[in-house]
Amino acid sequence: MISAQQVKELREMTGAGMMDCKKALVETNGNMDDAITWLREKGIAKAAKKESRIAAEGICAFAIDGNKAVVYELNSETDFVAKNPLFKELSEKVGKALLANQAQNDEMAMNAQYEGEKVSDMLINATATIGEKITLRRVSLYEKTDGQVFGAYSHMQGKIVAFSILNGSNEEVAKDVCMHVAAMNPSYLDESSVDAEFLAKETEIIRQEALNENAQAAKPKPENIVEKMVEGRVKKMLREICLVDQAFVKNPDQTVGQYVKEKGCQIVSYVRLGVGEGIEKKKDDFVAEVMAAVNK
Repeated sequence: MISAQQVKELREMTGAGMMDCKKALVETNGNMDDAITWLREKGIAKAAKKESRIAAEGICAFAIDGNKAVVYELNSETDFVAKNPLFKELSEKVGKALLANQAQNDEMAMNAQYEGEKVSDMLINATATIGEKITLRRVSLYEKTDGQVFGAYSHMQGKIVAFSILNGSNEEVAKDVCMHVAAMNPSYLDESSVDAEFLAKETEIIRQEALNENAQAAKPKPENIVEKMVEGRVKKMLREICLVDQAFVKNPDQTVGQYVKEKGCQIVSYVRLGVGEGIEKKKDDFVAEVMAAVNK
């Protein structure tokens, strides 16, 4: 039995029509991921919209000292608290502790100390003072050589943070790369770094979509032509998700890779954090709450 809530959720994630969503769920026995794939293969939805499943407050931040840097996310329950000066001070203090102890992950971060105080205790004390649960996650440590440069960019007061390492010494180029990453959110650095399982799945989805289109066409194309269409679409998809192949936001006439090379640099790695990514937030049903209160 497919519920109305399942149909609503699938519609929010894909933008497909209600009836198409219901049919997709029926065809896939209610499996949400399979339903998304079914819709994409039919050309009804291009991709799942993850935004509706991601919600948490706080800030993303970075701290840099010489050839070392840390990137992390500090979460609060409300955006109001995230803008509190005490919360921002806490973030800076946590960053100093992470750098001083070269914390490489969340576990190491909690045991890091600064001025005699552990990060875990900092969070507990902040929770007591501010009045909301404060958590730390997605801590990562980066190191560069003297022949490399860090780039960092914070957007909307830490709602999005991008960080990069480039071969070369041009800090402006490194920051430009970060601004592009913040805006375009690439999934991979280049084609060689694309996950093989992801590529295989996406290729098959594109192939099924093309086959369905061809079957419904007035004049179906030969199989080899359809396969060339698939190859072309896969290449287009890769250009859209790989950083070096994306059109540079400051100059769409060249790719990010071309821009960086032109400046005598090379992108080694990058990371992008957006506040609340991957965190499920409780969805409040305001109407239900009001009705419950009325019927008490």
